[in-house]
Amino acid sequence: MIYHVLSKTGGRTVNEDYAGVTENKSGFCAILADGLGGHGRGEVASELVVDNGLSMWNSFYGSTEEFLNGCFQNGQARLLAKQEEEHAQGEMKTTMTALVSDGNKVQWGHIGDSRLYCFYKGHLTARTLDHSVPQMLVASGEIKEKDIRGHEDRNRLLRVMGAPWDKPKYELSKPVDWDDSLVFLLCSDGFWELIEEKEMTACLKKAAGPEEWLKEMEAVVLKNGKGKNMDNYTAIGIFLGEEKEHSGGNGLFSRLFKRR
Repeated sequence: MIYHVLSKTGGRTVNEDYAGVTENKSGFCAILADGLGGHGRGEVASELVVDNGLSMWNSFYGSTEEFLNGCFQNGQARLLAKQEEEHAQGEMKTTMTALVSDGNKVQWGHIGDSRLYCFYKGHLTARTLDHSVPQMLVASGEIKEKDIRGHEDRNRLLRVMGAPWDKPKYELSKPVDWDDSLVFLLCSDGFWELIEEKEMTACLKKAAGPEEWLKEMEAVVLKNGKGKNMDNYTAIGIFLGEEKEHSGGNGLFSRLFKRR
């Protein structure tokens, strides 16, 4: 497994995104979070849940599903405790997307609208579905998938970390078998809103590895974001196989939360 992490402030003064990857003998864990600026101190929330999850992985023994359930639930509990400790119950909320592998299986989970994309042999095969108003409108047939980007309600989220749950609000994928042709992208909305999936795929087919892939995609993001008040943008690129000279493609809602 090889990976690269990219995180920039964009047009903002504070980076409320946070991301990290950790490896051990059991496998690897990658987590990305995007703090909700509209609720204040989003950077505290995103750093807390990411660091908590990475720390848990380094002492965890069990299935990927057991870890992901614990990661989201423990992160939620710690975030609510932090809010209470600092008398900030209306603040400190964040999205969270996590990808883990024990060397045999790969599995992911998410809450909010930070996305995970899965590519196989250079083709997009899956992505997480946002917990947002526009994604809900797509599900009901009121708008098209392509209309999510730029939608006036794109920052209204239905599920986030840091909002009290009556039951867990995150979603987990089914485990998939490790395969050297699998490639993953975890990214915040400040990244995916400015690059379409066909551009992600085109950049992947030209890239030898995750660092080159993210640089190619960042160029598209910056081009499409020129002249706009760009959000923070963060991405993690992960290749389960080796770097190649040229990869060539081988290789629902109870409350609304507004980000800003």
